[in-house]
Amino acid sequence: MSQEIAVVGSPEFTTGFRLAGVRRFENVPQGEKGEDLDDAVETVLADDGVGIVVMHDEDLDHLSRDVRSEVETSVEPVFVTLGGGAGSSGLRDQIKRAIGIDLMEED
Repeated sequence: MSQEIAVVGSPEFTTGFRLAGVRRFENVPQGEKGEDLDDAVETVLADDGVGIVVMHDEDLDHLSRDVRSEVETSVEPVFVTLGGGAGSSGLRDQIKRAIGIDLMEED
């Protein structure tokens, strides 16, 4: 069972999580997004010990089409994006994908 939280992003983004006790992280230098970000995401996807991956919302735009598709359809680990105006519908979609049902579904 996957239990570890991983954070992927710039050193500035991951630092706060590291200070809060998250031990699994992949730093991607701010100006090096693209292939380096793809590699970092693929690394955490392949790690069976990771259950939740936290990323900055804007970093999704820098992923290749294939890796982004993996992130958007991944059930385990669950990818959670923060910032960038993801809004409640983005969080709602993430929860729906993670547990398989829409808790906020209207009648």
